[in-house]
Amino acid sequence: MKNTLYLRIAITAVIVLIAALIGHSMWRHYMYSPWTRDGRIRANVVRIAPDVSGLVTAVNVVDNQQVKKGDVLFVIDRARYEDAVEQAKANLAAAQASVAAAQANIDAAKAGTTQSKANFTMYEAQSKRRQGLRDVVSNEDIANAGATAEAARATWDKARAGIEQAIAAQQQALAAVKQAQAALATAELNLQRTEVRAPVDGYVTNLLVRMGDYASAAAPRLALIDSHSFWVDGYFEETKLPHLREGDPVDIRLMSGGVHLHGTVEGVARGIAGAVDPTGNDLLANINPTFNWVRLAQRVPVRVRIDTEHMPAGTVLVAGQTATLIVQPGGRGDAMAQSR
Repeated sequence: MKNTLYLRIAITAVIVLIAALIGHSMWRHYMYSPWTRDGRIRANVVRIAPDVSGLVTAVNVVDNQQVKKGDVLFVIDRARYEDAVEQAKANLAAAQASVAAAQANIDAAKAGTTQSKANFTMYEAQSKRRQGLRDVVSNEDIANAGATAEAARATWDKARAGIEQAIAAQQQALAAVKQAQAALATAELNLQRTEVRAPVDGYVTNLLVRMGDYASAAAPRLALIDSHSFWVDGYFEETKLPHLREGDPVDIRLMSGGVHLHGTVEGVARGIAGAVDPTGNDLLANINPTFNWVRLAQRVPVRVRIDTEHMPAGTVLVAGQTATLIVQPGGRGDAMAQSR
């Protein structure tokens, strides 16, 4: 009887010990192993807004449609912008004509200056000859010859000033040409922007534009999910952060139906917002006067890159999906070798 009792006690003790070890192991796994059920599929969302305003004349996509970079999503009425291009072309032609006219004025001013210089040279020579013939030429003729020479000099100076003025007018006309060219480039760009195109490959989401709507510039009308930008944000408890490193392989299990994906830890967030404002109105520390007896570990975002090259066929990733993440510490070498 005693042997049987001792045997039962021994078996009970062993079972209790095994249960304690299993419980301890499970507790450590739950508390410290780098895994979390709080994972979210994320993706870059491009808010599509027209760069110009106008009536929408065509919508080439439907909600949730997959599009390629450069595809036309919708079109804004082009008539007003085509007219603006024609007006800009006419302004440019007028400015170029002004440049040609300014060049003609310069040529005319130069010709006039040459003639004025020749007249001055002739009248100056006549004045000098009369001054050398004071014995046979009257003082009045000498004075008239000098006055004529001075008048010719003034005319020459005026002609040279006319050249400078014509050159200044040409510079102004050239500047007007550059302004007209810039205005034409802007008008052509606005015309081009009447076709709103997809900037990336992706999926149309939340389509809020219809034919006949008035689209305002810079007002988003649909969202485009970048199909090449999906990643996972895992919100790990801070007690589990010491057990994961950048480059660790990660098992990703979507809640949508047992899909098993692979990924790699890309980085850990270096800051999160506090639940309580650390400063008061006077920039003094604002300390919470109460404290819960049970202190929960803070959660920190960890970014995980999804291995899309080995993703099961037919897998649909949706930004906002929930996933469970299990990090495999120490598997960085294997993961890097596979990636190579």
